Amino acid sequence: MKNLTDQQKGSLLAFVAVMFITPDSLFIRLSNIDTWGLVFYRGIIPFLTVFFGMLLIYKLNFFKILLKSGYHGFIYVVTFSITNITFVVSIQNTNVANTLVMIATAPMLSAILGSIFLKEPPDRKTLVSIIITFAAIIYIFFDSLKLGNFYGDILGFITAIGLAVGAVTIRSAKSKNLVPAAVVGKLLVATFALLFIESFALLDNDLIIVPLMCILCVAIPFVLVTIAPRFIPAAEVNLFFLLETIIGPIWVWLIIKEQPSIETLQGGLVIIVTIAIHSFLKLKKS
Repeated sequence: MKNLTDQQKGSLLAFVAVMFITPDSLFIRLSNIDTWGLVFYRGIIPFLTVFFGMLLIYKLNFFKILLKSGYHGFIYVVTFSITNITFVVSIQNTNVANTLVMIATAPMLSAILGSIFLKEPPDRKTLVSIIITFAAIIYIFFDSLKLGNFYGDILGFITAIGLAVGAVTIRSAKSKNLVPAAVVGKLLVATFALLFIESFALLDNDLIIVPLMCILCVAIPFVLVTIAPRFIPAAEVNLFFLLETIIGPIWVWLIIKEQPSIETLQGGLVIIVTIAIHSFLKLKKS
């Protein structure tokens, strides 16, 4: 990693994080636990995993780093907690493709927030990529409206807003380590879920699916996604999340036959090609 440029480091971290995240929607669909039970475990397992890992690395400095994060840390705790809750509830209340399409608006939102608060107007390549991908998202969204799952769709869009605010917050605090704040966010998610949870029982396949999902699709990616915006603009980090918009529904389609529409496939192809070209040009320049 030392020999890589900031652009290469940020792009690699964001790409690896999103590839770990792509089967997340499938695992949520495969689990049989109730929604708030799932939210609880997706909070407490990553919290314990990353918290003890950071204690081994930083020891008591973990708490010093957390306090030094200041108001940036507080904002990140709040937005991180909200997105972790709304994502799961959205998936449970609409088609997987719908939720991921809503989340795909995060790059556009990040670019807007970044230009307002960070004075980082997107360059021409990023701006063109955002316009093309957002047009593809609108194309997919008009088809998804036929399902009428507005509750899940709205929560998906709230998740996108949270991702955008979180990425811009990290970008504005490049000198600060906000991973401890994300760890606290996970604890907050688990605590909030306790208010609504009906059962803690993990039965049959859930004994494997839930812990596997919480470590591979939640714990590892959230550390990588928290670090990536320190190297590249928030809008570029969230561009990688567009990969999940198409790959996530494909996982669900292959395993449980929840088939995405032809519009989702067509729009997803446009998104993948756009991200590939954008990333290639950025890396070539760096």
